[in-house]
Amino acid sequence: MSEEVRPRLASTVLMLRDGAQGLEVLMVTRNLAVEFASGALVFPGGRIDPADSGLADRCRPFSGSDDQSLALRVAGIRETYEEAGILLARRAGADALMTGQELAALEAALETELGRKATFLDLAVSGRVELATDLMVPFAHWITPAGLPKRYDTHFFVAPAPPDQAVSHDGFEAVETRWISPQEALAAAESGRATVVFATRLNLMKLGEHDSVAAALAAARRGRIVTVCPEFADGPSGKILRIPAEAGYGLCEAPVDRTLMMRPAR
Repeated sequence: MSEEVRPRLASTVLMLRDGAQGLEVLMVTRNLAVEFASGALVFPGGRIDPADSGLADRCRPFSGSDDQSLALRVAGIRETYEEAGILLARRAGADALMTGQELAALEAALETELGRKATFLDLAVSGRVELATDLMVPFAHWITPAGLPKRYDTHFFVAPAPPDQAVSHDGFEAVETRWISPQEALAAAESGRATVVFATRLNLMKLGEHDSVAAALAAARRGRIVTVCPEFADGPSGKILRIPAEAGYGLCEAPVDRTLMMRPAR
């Protein structure tokens, strides 16, 4: 009997802004060459790095902080910066989030000092920024079903976007970056113009219940996080995945073909 794969701890950020037509979320399209969710439209995120746990003194304190929750938030900020070019941080000693102009100036200064392009870690340890971990609100918690070869224990956060920072993509994991309404992302998946994995689709549906950043953040602060680890079961028409009703997604099961193909059922 093969040993059960242990889920890897990961963090995902739903970065939000108020667009001309309402609430928008930052999403990236994953490179077809990457192993997990290749070609899918996703929120920025990824596994925790060992260095994420060592940046406590570079973070704004938040309620309920412990080593794991801090590392998860730092990982989310790092992944959003690495994949989409957005840094959720303040200038050291400031109250407002860094603007695009401030971030560009700091990146240029560090590049001159280091003689190379600055990394997230360079920015974080420079003493000139404070990571805005206090603005990240827990939104959801999903664990990849047992029995699959790759499993992740993923914590989702919502956070307000910094003003005027320009999005970009790294060209490696992410090949496209965009601000998009939850409704538009779901419509793209429904029409086949985008590939959206099951957890992403359900979290877009949940996010789409709100029409502004303030409303989405307020709802997340009031909400209760229920861990979702979908379970395989036999349904009347084939295999299904079941999730707990108390997670608040408005459904309890979905056909496996629609989840594994990462597209809604037609």
